[in-house]
Amino acid sequence: MKIYSKEIIKHFKNPKNVGKIKDPDGVGEAGNLICGDVMKLYLKIGKNKEGEKIIKDIKFETLGCVVAIANTSLLTTMIKGKKLEDALKIEKEDLIKRLGQPLPPIKIHCSILAVDALKEAIYDYYLKNKIPIPQELKKEHQGIIKTREEIEKKYKGFTIFEEEILRK
Repeated sequence: MKIYSKEIIKHFKNPKNVGKIKDPDGVGEAGNLICGDVMKLYLKIGKNKEGEKIIKDIKFETLGCVVAIANTSLLTTMIKGKKLEDALKIEKEDLIKRLGQPLPPIKIHCSILAVDALKEAIYDYYLKNKIPIPQELKKEHQGIIKTREEIEKKYKGFTIFEEEILRK
């Protein structure tokens, strides 16, 4: 039985755009304490021939499963060179479709985390550069923060216990 598509395996075995960007223009992080996946995106913003802001370069670091790494790699290839407004239109369904079916339902959250990391990186860029943040992006940022806080609060005892074990 085939668990993962060829596209997932391709991006896992040979991920694109891995690493950090020195002096990034925006950094976004998304993670899930329950599954342990953490994704960090670094953006360099430039301008195209029309003078519009584009994602000139993008790198990522992901600590996670096969699908988490594949999602982040695929996302970087989809948005490199795109206008910020177009990058913000990417949704989890776009990643899922491009990764190919079947994607195990338990792994759909990996696509959500990748998109959240992207939105957080663009939010960070807007914030650092005092660019007005679109209302929809503000709302999504608040939702990402709220979800993270709820998970951390719910599993706080577990993480404190884990930290104590690691210190020994």
